[in-house]
Amino acid sequence: MSGTHAHSAAFVRDRMIPQEPPPDRSIGALGWLRQNLFSSWLNAALTLVSLALIGALLAAVLPWVVHSSWTANSLSECREQIKAAYGPEESGACWAVIRERWSQLIFGFYPSEIYWRPILAFGTALGGLAPVLFPGVPRRALYLTAAAPFLVPWLLWGGTVWLPVAVAFGFVLGYAGFRVVAPWAGGILGAIAAGLVPVLWWLLLAGKAAGGLQEILPLGIEPVSSRNFGGFMLSITIGLTAITLSLPIGILLALGRQSRMFIVKVICVGVIEFVRGVPLITLLFVAWLLLNYFMPPNTNFDIILRVIIMVTLFASAYVAEVIRGGLAALPRGQYEAADALGLDYWKAQRLIVMPQALKISIPGIVSTFIGVFKDTTLVSIIGLLDPVGFSNSIRADVNWNGIVWELYGFIALMFFIFCFSMSRYSMYLERRLRTGHR
Repeated sequence: MSGTHAHSAAFVRDRMIPQEPPPDRSIGALGWLRQNLFSSWLNAALTLVSLALIGALLAAVLPWVVHSSWTANSLSECREQIKAAYGPEESGACWAVIRERWSQLIFGFYPSEIYWRPILAFGTALGGLAPVLFPGVPRRALYLTAAAPFLVPWLLWGGTVWLPVAVAFGFVLGYAGFRVVAPWAGGILGAIAAGLVPVLWWLLLAGKAAGGLQEILPLGIEPVSSRNFGGFMLSITIGLTAITLSLPIGILLALGRQSRMFIVKVICVGVIEFVRGVPLITLLFVAWLLLNYFMPPNTNFDIILRVIIMVTLFASAYVAEVIRGGLAALPRGQYEAADALGLDYWKAQRLIVMPQALKISIPGIVSTFIGVFKDTTLVSIIGLLDPVGFSNSIRADVNWNGIVWELYGFIALMFFIFCFSMSRYSMYLERRLRTGHR
């Protein structure tokens, strides 16, 4: 009996089987191709058809891109150089127009000797946004974030340094007004004081205070008129400002639309529905023609500032509706949890409700921002020379009359780089904030 037991097979394995490597067809480049492009016969057929179409497109476009000229001074000279280099029947791109006019396409008529100012201004803006967009940036960079809204306009337009100082002082007065009014009159009146005091300061006293300080201690840099702004510098200035300001304004409009206070709700609903019901080009015409009629006599209201205000309002209305969708998608239990913790309205919004609503709304918000940045090309209709406006001016030159694809291709490539970067950041943000099950 013991011998039979000694030679019997065990039904439970007493040691692990060595791990085998995965099949070669499921890893690496071959595995990726098999999983994504050839996972089924239909997927394989679509892949082959797509490759054939891409190959035909590249075969038609690449020779035109490569057989090009970079040194010509006119379109006719460009065509002659291409025929001399590649044959009498060949045609190609005339990239010489980009070489000759790239500074206008980027900076407009901004003085070339101070190109460093817009470069430094946009570097400052990106540095100020970095601690807001990326959590790994040191928190000390938030000082640059607070200073950027005042430094960037001063670097772009120039003038006395005391004007951005006076504008910044308006926020100090608003905070002081809130701290004084809120303890004895309540948070609502404190918020009104925080908004009304700086507005009155900016409209009535900031300019005079800046002028007086400039007379006492003259400090500043060379002023640049708004008519010298153009190209991608103009598009980035309008787009970046509208995108930055429209998010907080859109949040306030979304919260106001859901408010139980009748007046606040009516005002927010009216602003959102009116702005969303009017084309952006109409708002731009209002900024161009009508807005000056509502200002005091002899007031010089900068055209770019007027356009920025209208584009910001337009973007804010759409952002408000996107955020309202995120608030509606939030489970009711989150609001009840905030009430159970004893949080007041603003703490509940800041700590519980709004972070989750914004996470839900990220794709819609970024799509709105991308649309706003592309819509900055509409300013060419009211006489501002954005990249599209400059392309029309360049094509009106007798040397470059008839050139189309090179200019529009360059402009499209630049817009694609900016918009694709925003899209990739949106995907990064969604991955970083993902808290659900994978």
